[in-house]
Amino acid sequence: MKVSRSWPLRVLLAVLLLFVVPVGVALSRHLSDDSRPGDWRNARHDSSGQAPDPRHTPEALIQVYAARAFGWRGIFGVHTWIATKDSDADRYTRLEVVGWGVSRGIDAVRIHYGEADGYWYGSEPTLIRQLRGGAEVDALIRRLHEAARAYPHSHEYRLWPGPNSNTFTAYLGRAVPELHLDLPPTAIGKDYLPQGGVFASAPSGGGVQFSLAGLLGATIAAEEGIELNLLGLSLGIDLSPPAIKLPGVGRVGMSDVD
Repeated sequence: MKVSRSWPLRVLLAVLLLFVVPVGVALSRHLSDDSRPGDWRNARHDSSGQAPDPRHTPEALIQVYAARAFGWRGIFGVHTWIATKDSDADRYTRLEVVGWGVSRGIDAVRIHYGEADGYWYGSEPTLIRQLRGGAEVDALIRRLHEAARAYPHSHEYRLWPGPNSNTFTAYLGRAVPELHLDLPPTAIGKDYLPQGGVFASAPSGGGVQFSLAGLLGATIAAEEGIELNLLGLSLGIDLSPPAIKLPGVGRVGMSDVD
């Protein structure tokens, strides 16, 4: 039986289409969404009603959120952050990286009190991971805060391919693997390995990741499944729970929120 010599080209074309077509779908959705704010000064930042009231929640809590980035950036990706609340604390602390002000000498890492589940410039966030408990969760929170203060790119921010907000969240996931953090494929920058790294554990803490400056790479892990990264865009298959991961579109399948 003859094997066509053109099959590698066909496979390559199919893979490229799997990266391009979903981005086109995301662009169409973005352009047809009239609810997105046009002015960042008037955009919502209030609670989306997903996080428990800290004043009536004595247990320790860690939540990880993702929300579409503001403006045209939201076509391709999301902004992610981690919110923590110690046992008996009456407010949440947000751990995130923000690019505004970095060029003026302001740290990219922001550790501050705020709405755990606040809208991100008008975009409603999605809860992608949470842990609740007592002393064991308090210990994880301390480790998260220590890792955030030790982030090696605290004075640096680059929208693409990183280091950015998603690079930071992925870094915290590796620092505290008990989170089993599976970031969405739209978290552009999660595949940028800090300090020019090429190999690392996956953001979930299990499995392995290979990346060339966040532009080309792959991840194989129990939480993430199999992911390919091309120019910051991620395409993959997840088996736990089953889902397809598409660039621009995100996760299509069962939710993996604990």
